[in-house]
Amino acid sequence: MAQRLKTDWTLFFTILALVCFGLVMVYSSSSQIAKVKFHVSDWYFVVKQLGWAIFSFIVLLWCKRSDYRRWNTPKVAFAGIGIVLLLLLVVYVTDGNTHRWLHAGIFSVQPSEFAKPALALFLAYFLPRRLGAINDKYTLLPIALSICAIAFFVAVADLGTAVVLVVMTIVVMFAAGLDYRFLAATAAMGLFLGLVFIAMKPYRLNRAIDFVDPQHHLLTMLDPGGHVLKYAKQTASTSDPGYQQRQAKIAVGSGGLVGVGLMEGKQKMLFLPEAHTDFIYAVIGEETGFLGSAALLAGFVIVLWRGFRLYWFANDDFGRYLALSVTSCIVVQALINMSVVLDMIPNKGIPLPLVSYGGSSLLSTLLLLGMLLSVSEHAA
Repeated sequence: MAQRLKTDWTLFFTILALVCFGLVMVYSSSSQIAKVKFHVSDWYFVVKQLGWAIFSFIVLLWCKRSDYRRWNTPKVAFAGIGIVLLLLLVVYVTDGNTHRWLHAGIFSVQPSEFAKPALALFLAYFLPRRLGAINDKYTLLPIALSICAIAFFVAVADLGTAVVLVVMTIVVMFAAGLDYRFLAATAAMGLFLGLVFIAMKPYRLNRAIDFVDPQHHLLTMLDPGGHVLKYAKQTASTSDPGYQQRQAKIAVGSGGLVGVGLMEGKQKMLFLPEAHTDFIYAVIGEETGFLGSAALLAGFVIVLWRGFRLYWFANDDFGRYLALSVTSCIVVQALINMSVVLDMIPNKGIPLPLVSYGGSSLLSTLLLLGMLLSVSEHAA
C-alpha cells in the first residue's frame, strides 16, 4: 500500500503567511481612508477582515481534515453548481444596482466568489469519468453548458471572476487532453463573449477603449460620428478611466527596491481608489518595494508548485483534477490582479487572493485551499 501523504506544511504556512501579510497591508492601505472618507476608526476594515480570516481558517481546517473523496459524488458536484446559480439569480433580482451582493443582516456576501469552488468540484467529478472520451460531444456539451451558465450569470456584474472561471476550465480541459481544435474554438468563443459582455456595460467599454486606444485615433477612424465613445462614456464614473492604473504605476515606481516603509505610502491617501481592495498590490509595491512584491509573487509560485505537485503525484483522478482546478483558479486570479495593477491588461475589478480586503473572496479562496490541503492530507 502506498504511503499516505501527510499535511503539506510548506503550503499551509505559505497560506498562513499570505493571509497575515494581507491583514497588515489591509490596515496600512485602509486606515486613512477609513477615517477621512468613511469617518470610522482606522481599524475598521482590518478588524472586519480579521473576523473573516478567523472564520475562513476554520473552514479551511475543516476541509483539510475532511476526506476529499467524500466529495466525489454527483450530489456534491451538481448541488454546488445549482446552489450558486440560484444565489446568483437571487442577487440579480434583489441587488438592482450592482447585481453582486446578497445582504443578510449585518453580513454581505458575493455569491459569484463561490462559483469557483463549485466549478472546481464539478470539473474534478466529471472529467475523470470521461477521460477516455474527452473530445466527445457527450463530454463537451455538459461542460460547455455548465461553464456558460455560470459565466453568464457571473459576468453580468463581475466580468473578472467570469474570466477566471473560463480560464480555469480551459487549463483543466487542456490537461485532460482536449483537442487543439476545440481549444482554439473555445478561445475564440470566449474572446467573442468577452467582447459582448464588455460592450454590454458602457464603463467596461470605456476602460477597454482607454487601454487599447487612449488617444482615440483608431476609434475616430472607425467611428467618425463618435457614437461608440458617446455610449462608452454615458455611465462612466470618471472622465479618466485610466486614472487608477496610472496612480498604481506611480505607487509601484515610488517603491524602488525596498519601498518607502510600511504605513509611509502616499498613493493610498485618496489618490489611488480601491487601495485596500483591487489595487492593494500597488500599495505593497510602494511600501515594500520590489523585494516585497517579489516575495508576495513567490508565495503564489509556492502555491502553484505544491498544487501541481499534487496533480502529478495524487493516485486518484478526482484528487488530481481537484488539485489542478484549485491551483489554476487561484494563480490565474493573482496574475490577473497583478497584471491590472501594472497596467499590462485593461482594468477589471478583481481582488488579489488572500491579500485584498473582502470577506467573500477570502472565504472562497481559503475554501479552495482547504480542498487542496485535503488532497495532500488524504491522497493514498
